Parts: sequence; structure tokens; C-alpha cells
Amino acid sequence: MSIERAGGPAQAHGILRFATAPGSSSFTDFLAGAAPDLLPRGTTASLELAHGTTIVAAAFADGVVMAGDRRATAGNLIAQRDIEKVFAADDFSLVGIAGTAGLAIEIVRLYQVELEHYEKIEGIPLTLDGKANRLATMIRGNLGQAMQGLAVVPLFAGFDVDDDGPRAGRIYSFDVTGGRYPEQHYHSVGSGSLFARGALKKLWQPAMDRAAIVRTVVEALYDAADDDSATGGPDITRGIYPIVMLATAAGTERVLDAELDTVVREILAERASRPGA
Repeated sequence: MSIERAGGPAQAHGILRFATAPGSSSFTDFLAGAAPDLLPRGTTASLELAHGTTIVAAAFADGVVMAGDRRATAGNLIAQRDIEKVFAADDFSLVGIAGTAGLAIEIVRLYQVELEHYEKIEGIPLTLDGKANRLATMIRGNLGQAMQGLAVVPLFAGFDVDDDGPRAGRIYSFDVTGGRYPEQHYHSVGSGSLFARGALKKLWQPAMDRAAIVRTVVEALYDAADDDSATGGPDITRGIYPIVMLATAAGTERVLDAELDTVVREILAERASRPGA
């Protein structure tokens, strides 16, 4: 979308004038000064807005994996069955969102531009800690909407290209005030996070390979869907599977639905033999 289409010729002129002025490398700061009405804004908590859950992340031998179910709810209704909640933030990091879906997706898109803008202005990418700090600042900026019930709680993970050690895959959780917390081994957010984290406690092992970690996060989401009505399980009939993404030294990668179909069918076949488990 062009800036003229976004806000008309007058706003386009203001943005172009502001763009020539010196400033920081933050695209969010630039947009706040040039066109603040284009920033994500909440409306009212009285509306039945779509909410997304559940997101899990876990470290493995080659980096980190993040996965999210596909259900969005509005009150007691299923608002969408195939929403996407896990995204590549840049070439080596992932971000997943739980909370008010529309606002969260806007924040993710702005965050992706924020990282790209910083790299273009400074000539180097942010460190992984720096990326987590930028996201924390953006979440803190949404505190007013969060206090009205329009909370956005992300989960951030990535491969640390500056770390050659065995723990190059890192995970960060946040709260609605913008608090940033490094996590060990695995973490989950969203309404089904309690059940997903319980599954990860039993299933996660150090230095798991790609196949093992993909199955582990899918099982964790399956357990969350089994006990949390807001979390959607794999839907073989409709061909709807969790979003599973990896961040490794090779970059980010989305696991294809064909691979997930095989994993899901194996899990279902195994659990059919012990339905009470």
C-alpha cells in the first residue's frame, strides 16, 4: 500500500518531509512522528474480538522450534479455524502471538519492518538480545490497550548467530508491561500453555534432533487442545495442521503440512491404543 493510499496526499507529504529529517534507527519512532494513526491501536474491550492461543517454543540440537495451533476464538465461538500465529521475524528469529489476534498480527508486521529498517539504517542486524528488547518496547507501548482487555503476549525465539556454543537457540517470554524474560529449554504462552508446558516437561530432552523436536511440540499442542477449548487440535479432515517453524544456522524454515500430516497420524495411532492416557 502506498503512503498516499494510506492517508491521502497531505499525509503523504508529511511523511516524506519527516523522512528527510535525522532520527533514530527505529521505524516505530519514525512512524509515530510521521503518521501516528498508522500504528496499531485498540478499539474497545466490549467487542467480541478474536483471540489466538496456544504457542510453544523449545530448543533443540540445531537451534529452536516454535509452534502454534490454528484456532482463534471470540467468546465461546470459534472465530477462525486456520489462523496463523507463528511468523519469521527475520532470517534467524521467530515470533508467536497470543491474545487479541488482529492487534497482535499488526504488531508482528510492524516488528518485522522494525528489524528490517534497523538493519538498513545501521548497516548491521540487531543482536538476538537487541531484537527481544525491541519487541519488549513495542509491547510496553500497547499497555494502555492491554489494561482495557486488549492484551498481546508474544513469544520470541531465535538462533544466536553470535554464539557458537551448544545453546545458540534462545527463547524469550514477555508480559503485558513489556517485561522480557529469557527462558530455559522450552516455554509456552496462551490459554492452553499450562497443559502444553506440562507435556513439554515429560517429552523434552536435551539435544533432540529435528524429527524428535517437531513431534514433541506437536504432541504438546495436542495435549493443550485436549484440555483447553480455545486451543484447536490437528484437523485431518480439513487438512489444518499446527504452524511449526525452525530457526537454525541455515535460517528460518516452516515445516510442510505433508510432514506434519505424517507426524499427526503417528501420534493419533499411538494414542488410539491407549485412549485414557
